[in-house]
Amino acid sequence: MKIRTLLACVALLVAMGLGWSAEAQFLGNGPRDKFRDTSILRPPAGSKIAILVFEDLGCPACARAHPYELQAAKETHVTLVRRDFPLEAHIWTFQGALLARYIQDRISPQLADQFRSDVFASQSLISSKDDLYQFTVAWLQKHGKKMPSQVDPDGSLAKEVNADLELGKRLNIGFTPTVVVVTDKAYQVVCGTAEGANDPAQILPVVKAALATVGGTPEKSGHAAVKSSTHR
Repeated sequence: MKIRTLLACVALLVAMGLGWSAEAQFLGNGPRDKFRDTSILRPPAGSKIAILVFEDLGCPACARAHPYELQAAKETHVTLVRRDFPLEAHIWTFQGALLARYIQDRISPQLADQFRSDVFASQSLISSKDDLYQFTVAWLQKHGKKMPSQVDPDGSLAKEVNADLELGKRLNIGFTPTVVVVTDKAYQVVCGTAEGANDPAQILPVVKAALATVGGTPEKSGHAAVKSSTHR
């Protein structure tokens, strides 16, 4: 009798868990995740909804998802929050994240957005830190800028990248890109799991479905790309 009671309790807890998971989906049934600290999955202050992306500049899947992320942010005016998650196997991508942060913090956030897009588009030309350096020198010259003798002399940019890495580890990121549409009360994974479709073309439909749950209106501040660890 006690065993039956225990099994019934377990079944009830599982059902409750599955019910919460279903309620957390904005559109259909998204891929299952293995996230841990889901307190990270919140839109930034002043936003009702956000597209949260953990990306690696050398990841081909990230490059494929990138245009869909931009399209969804542009069409719906929701916040696009980017987190750097350079993989250890990609020998140049941590430096790439540092360079993107340098351009963002010291030159222009808009120019940094373009740099990331151009790096994604030029992945086939970059296979080493030297390739990345040559690419960036030419890219900066094209935009009327010069490569500094030291990109991160005080280590502040590396701290920003490492802060994003730590967030990803707290969440238990296993794949890049990890793309999650988030509101204050729920989230849906679109890409970044071992199971499921992981289809970046679903970002826009999921965002639109999420907007319907918060009244169908975007955040007050309009769409923005948030990359720096100072924008928490």
